[in-house]
Amino acid sequence: MPAVQLSALGPMAQLRAGRLGRRVPQLLVGLWIYGTSMAMMIRSHLGLDPWDVFHAGVVSHLPLSFGTIVIIVGALVLLLWIPLRQAPGFGTIANVILIGIATDVSLAWIHTPRDVMVRAFLLIGGVALNGLAGALYIGAQLGPGPRDGLMTGIVARTGWPLRVVRTAIEVGVLVSGFCLGGTVGLGTLLYAVAIGPIVQELLPLVTVRLDVVEQSCEIPDAKPA
Repeated sequence: MPAVQLSALGPMAQLRAGRLGRRVPQLLVGLWIYGTSMAMMIRSHLGLDPWDVFHAGVVSHLPLSFGTIVIIVGALVLLLWIPLRQAPGFGTIANVILIGIATDVSLAWIHTPRDVMVRAFLLIGGVALNGLAGALYIGAQLGPGPRDGLMTGIVARTGWPLRVVRTAIEVGVLVSGFCLGGTVGLGTLLYAVAIGPIVQELLPLVTVRLDVVEQSCEIPDAKPA
């Protein structure tokens, strides 16, 4: 399947590009599902994606909820956009706030199953749902998540290959999270292998075509966040 061409618009241009009646609900639903999928993977106790390994490691040392840590880390990552001269969109700000809230709400009603097979299904479902959620909010074209924006901002400013930057960031947060006590396991590997193909397959189905397109960019196979 050919790569999806997403518009590369500034924050105000994103809002002026039309079809907000579909794009905003799609964004919010995608972000909420994203938080729910994170809770599913957490409750499986079979491993987390690199950023959530880091979040879990930080949670083990602070008297704060997982979702609160997700929000705080997202806000701190957003501060790193300043020297990169990145401008956050509506979707970027919503990402920082809503995913953390959705994660905490979902953790309150999703409990860890005793049966390891049920936990495995919970993990697989969480990874699949995470891919769908990522495609939904990326396809709404209202701004990247803080972590993806950091990655693309570094690439834009340095000219380094995207895959190198992405790998360096994710390996860095994974190692840091593991050293802090975050959960690394089968789910970590499954996520690394599956998330790119899932998002790439689903994104063409949910990407909203904008009324105004100034320029376009090719979406990388990377975790949306």
